[in-house]
Amino acid sequence: METVIDVRDLTYAYPKAAEPAVDGMDFTVGAGEIFGFLGPNGAGKSTTQKLLIGLLRGHRGRAHVWGRDPLDWGQDYYQRIGVSFELPNHYLKLTGAENLRFFASLYDGPTRDPAQLLEAVGLADAADIRVGRYSKGMQMRLTFARSLVNDPELLFLDEPTSGLDPVNARTVKDIIGDLKARGRTVFLTTHDMATADELCDRVAFVVDGRIAALDSPAELKIARSRRLVRVEYRDPAGALQTAEFGMDGLAEDPGFRAVLRDHHVETIHSREASLDEVFVDVTGRRLA
Repeated sequence: METVIDVRDLTYAYPKAAEPAVDGMDFTVGAGEIFGFLGPNGAGKSTTQKLLIGLLRGHRGRAHVWGRDPLDWGQDYYQRIGVSFELPNHYLKLTGAENLRFFASLYDGPTRDPAQLLEAVGLADAADIRVGRYSKGMQMRLTFARSLVNDPELLFLDEPTSGLDPVNARTVKDIIGDLKARGRTVFLTTHDMATADELCDRVAFVVDGRIAALDSPAELKIARSRRLVRVEYRDPAGALQTAEFGMDGLAEDPGFRAVLRDHHVETIHSREASLDEVFVDVTGRRLA
């Protein structure tokens, strides 16, 4: 897999700050990967993203994208990437369609049809409404659509589902999944564990400017799961009962076999840890 992002011993401190915001980070992101950057506010997520976008300078260590520092690419870099910030920033007196047409005009190469992008994010009916009249959720979707205008190879998405209702959050997630299917690379900054678990190939847990753990969501959860199976079943009176059995030797466990044989089983689940539980276990912090 081609390496798109290569970070080695990345360190950055804001002027007059007592501690660095990013403190010796190491990670890579491959082509076609959705890479999640998870952590609480102030963990260094947004600072790292800004360094990779080229909005900050003065770091130590390596922060390369396609083999070069973003600042060394010059303006060509922004022809190849897309960015969706957590806080919407639009021209409020322009309509949604006018905003997208304006930003499309800034690119040298082909761009996507604004009408199709607005349709994709559920804003077709609001295309000709001034953005100043949009709700926060509508502005978030417009920000996301704007990041796709130049059909970028690499996207930096900061909390792309923040403030969205479940239906529109599902729409955004589906689009992100489609981007991966087309070979695009996504750097996803979030504190939403459910979104990261669903979308990301790998996730990095970030705390105090450092990466505390990095792996696929499945491997992180399996490593800290309890090797138990919980069975919910009906007793002869029809009441719902629960029993737990060890996963090792489960096929030969007489109690487990008796439940399967003698009762109506409603559910069987392994005791898999949630990604949020793993984060707490690894970092000792909660995201909320």
